[in-house]
Amino acid sequence: MEQSIKMVLMKQTLAHQQQQAKSFHRHQALILMCRVYVGSISFELKEDSIKQAFSPFGCIKSINMSWDPITQKHKGFAFVEYEIPEAAQLALEQMNGVMLGGRNIKVVGRPSNMPQAQSVIDEIQEEAKQYNRIYVASIHPDLTEDDIKSVFEAFGPIRTCKLAQGSTPNRHRGYGFIEYEGRQAAIEAISSMNLFDLGGQYLRVGRAITPPNALHGPSSSSHMPTAAAVAAAAATAKIQAMDAVATNAVLGLSKLSSQLGAQTAVLPGLQQLPTTLGITPAVPAATIPPPGIAIPQQIRAPVPIIPGTTGLSPVIQQAIPPPTLINPTQLAAPVIPIVTADAQKRADQQKKQEELQKKLLEETEPQTLQQQENMSIKGQSARHLVMQKLMRKTESRVVILRNMVGVEDVDDSLQEEIQDECSKFGVVERVIIYKEKQSDSVDDDSDTIVKIFVEFTQMSEAEQARDSLNGRFFGGRLVKAELYDQALFDHSDFSG
Repeated sequence: MEQSIKMVLMKQTLAHQQQQAKSFHRHQALILMCRVYVGSISFELKEDSIKQAFSPFGCIKSINMSWDPITQKHKGFAFVEYEIPEAAQLALEQMNGVMLGGRNIKVVGRPSNMPQAQSVIDEIQEEAKQYNRIYVASIHPDLTEDDIKSVFEAFGPIRTCKLAQGSTPNRHRGYGFIEYEGRQAAIEAISSMNLFDLGGQYLRVGRAITPPNALHGPSSSSHMPTAAAVAAAAATAKIQAMDAVATNAVLGLSKLSSQLGAQTAVLPGLQQLPTTLGITPAVPAATIPPPGIAIPQQIRAPVPIIPGTTGLSPVIQQAIPPPTLINPTQLAAPVIPIVTADAQKRADQQKKQEELQKKLLEETEPQTLQQQENMSIKGQSARHLVMQKLMRKTESRVVILRNMVGVEDVDDSLQEEIQDECSKFGVVERVIIYKEKQSDSVDDDSDTIVKIFVEFTQMSEAEQARDSLNGRFFGGRLVKAELYDQALFDHSDFSG
């Protein structure tokens, strides 16, 4: 019973951990939905300019700009994290291609450090489609929920209108959600009220991509009290034990009957024959035990009936020569099927229990940045793993070639020539020729520079190409080759 209680407690713990893991993955996916990538940022812009441009879509939680330690300037891209996913979605839809600081910024995609997050994001967005909710941002601080509700009621009946509560009473945070009774009313409200001037501020209105109460974090369901958990496990184990006893009784009875049906009846005078004469027991196939004979708890090895010996005294039976001789070592450890099966069953139960304990004690490697920040270091091997990760350099499979050609040298055959030349160092996946203007002049090409990006399949190939091409003269020009930031290239940002 004690072992059964432990098994039930382990199963309950595993089920609770699986539920917690599912809730945690959902929370991590929601955090990723709050982030956007902003590229092609002018090097003259600072963080406050980015915050001012993106704040109308919702409250910004953080802005992370990648700074170059040598030049003390940012690398031309940033990650903006909002408090809610709807603000990030509006920024994706309305800020891509907008002129900021003399350059058209790029707002594309969501950065993801958790590969399995996309399926969870799709599941959340499908769940949000069941509600006719819209997101409203850039609301004037002096407007109330009643004011917003009276404005948006023109499109249809409203179920709920809730603005995000501010730090002080009767103040909101500039955004909120409105849920309509009909889907068409929500669609019309988005198309009509987006960029509508209300109280001197332009409203930002979009669809809600999360269900209500989605950002409450992982499930915080408390554990069952210890006494209650043990009592529940004991009750469950008791029922399982009763079922197991009943099942084993039926199975044991049928197995015993089948074994006895294949053995001959043991006569009283022949019970000691195998040990005295060394006769190997042989079981005839078609013999049936006589009715009325009691079956002992421990079944002895069956004794064969030798023709012509039925009814003889033990003295005469001893004079009968043995049909076959048996190896004495085989008699030293007789195999009893019932005892072997019971021992095997206990061994299987012990093995299953050890596997469950191993699952409970396992600590998987953290998959997200937040998990890695909160992980604990245990043992020498764990410290060695962390040091390897800290020393791991950022990989890049892209080489950028500067000052290789001028804008007048770009033609249809240039890309093919560069690919053939770089194929000496490895497999080339892509060659991109990018013309970048240094001023706002449209007709003048004198201020245009040409950047050539070559993407290889392996980082070692890119490093070999960089070392070979850097400092080489091409058409009278001194080529400058270096590795290009992989994150910029993956987001089609060639402004670095």
